[in-house]
Amino acid sequence: MTLNVTATIVFVALFLFVTWIGFIAARWRKADLDQLHEWGLGGRRFGTIVTWFLLGGDLYTAYTFIAVPALVFGVGAMGFFAVPYTVMIYPILFLVFPRLWVIARREGHVTAADYVRARFNSRLLALAVALTGLLATMPYIALQLVGMEVVIGALGFPTHGIVGHIPLIIAFVVLAAFTYTSGLRAPALIAVVKDMLIFITIFAAIVIIPAKLGGYGAIFDAVPEAKLTLRPPAEGSLGDYSAYITLALGSACALFLYPHAMTGILSASSGHVIRRNAAALSAYSFVLGLIALLGYMAIAAGVDKNPLHASGFERYGANFAVPALFLDMFPSWFAGVAFAAVAIGALVPAAIMSIACANLFTRNIYKEYWRPDCTDAQEAKVAKIVSLVVKVGAVVFVLAIPHSYAIQLQLLGGIWIIQLLPPILLGLFARGLNARALLLGWAIGTAVGTYMAATRGFVSSIYPLEVFGLTIPGYAALYSVVLNFAVAVALSPVLDRVWPQRGALDPASNRR
Repeated sequence: MTLNVTATIVFVALFLFVTWIGFIAARWRKADLDQLHEWGLGGRRFGTIVTWFLLGGDLYTAYTFIAVPALVFGVGAMGFFAVPYTVMIYPILFLVFPRLWVIARREGHVTAADYVRARFNSRLLALAVALTGLLATMPYIALQLVGMEVVIGALGFPTHGIVGHIPLIIAFVVLAAFTYTSGLRAPALIAVVKDMLIFITIFAAIVIIPAKLGGYGAIFDAVPEAKLTLRPPAEGSLGDYSAYITLALGSACALFLYPHAMTGILSASSGHVIRRNAAALSAYSFVLGLIALLGYMAIAAGVDKNPLHASGFERYGANFAVPALFLDMFPSWFAGVAFAAVAIGALVPAAIMSIACANLFTRNIYKEYWRPDCTDAQEAKVAKIVSLVVKVGAVVFVLAIPHSYAIQLQLLGGIWIIQLLPPILLGLFARGLNARALLLGWAIGTAVGTYMAATRGFVSSIYPLEVFGLTIPGYAALYSVVLNFAVAVALSPVLDRVWPQRGALDPASNRR
């Protein structure tokens, strides 16, 4: 594959532009960035519009842009589960998280683990929440690098050896620098540019590409019938139907538990801002449906049969479908715009994820166990250093370890992160919960979910559950968190008699 000079020039120009934005963000709504809540949460001052772009940039990542149409390209209709799941998350956002924001603002909480520590007066439960968040987020950062690497390869850069890794390393050195200096303000501003580029690219794609392929009718006619609908289940099994439903529901329950999503929520200026965004963010679900359709367009365009893309598909598999489609259907300058949108779409969530990990480590491990007497300035400095370490770790992971491992760990991350649902959700609305029961539920849910994934060779999170002779293939995360809930609720009254909690917050009054 030869270097596409025109696309590369446009790509680099847009990348330099957002780099400049990242550095000047330190002077936007200027504040003391030696305070963790200012550096790591933007001072909790983001209004409706900024929060909309920030959460959109946070949740709809570069890997989403690459992987969702790749899944549709590879397996067909099952890939559309991402659309209903992003519809279901917004009622959850509306009902649950404004209440959490109010408590976090009043008590000075920066992370979900801060809230759990205060709600249940349990250092161990808070540590479990923090470690789960860290372990689930690290492979997510690595996947943003994978998405960026795909488009860098599509530009024609070599992707093997030291020389091939230089563009990716440069990109994340820049990311590390502006995140260190500007904190959450940098991805908040860059998210505006990223989303505008994504919208321009997608709306151009849904008009121009079908016109070149003979219309949407011709596109759907070219897609094999097996990929247009879910496979009918075999006798004695619910097949793809239950897998689709549980994937959508489980993913919806897990998404806002990720530390980067929680960081975006807690940076809002009020609970009303969160409620408004619960309604307004549905626009991204519409765009995600259009993104998924790119998978069918790639099938109709026969991008995998083009010999010019053979090396790309050999290295990246189905993940190369969208870049190949853009190279075939758009002029070089617009392909550069599209690839820049994907690359910037990696920078925004990667920055927020690294900040979220830094907040968790600093607040719930460093300050809680090592330096409880550290000053605000020391706390913020440690967080900035940790954010750098996290990024370096993600780069080393991607460069030194096969991409399949990052995908497998991200699959496990979804199973692990959903185990935080009982302490956070039940903690907000239910009384009489025992911290030890919640900790046992978390441990059992994590172990069982991991076991389910292990039985599938860590290549699928769909576990065939047998119930009275009926096979119900479903999302291991959802099955395991149901068990987690059951253990926590059943054991709470028992353990409360043996080890009653002292000093826990009442979820109704939010007082001790």
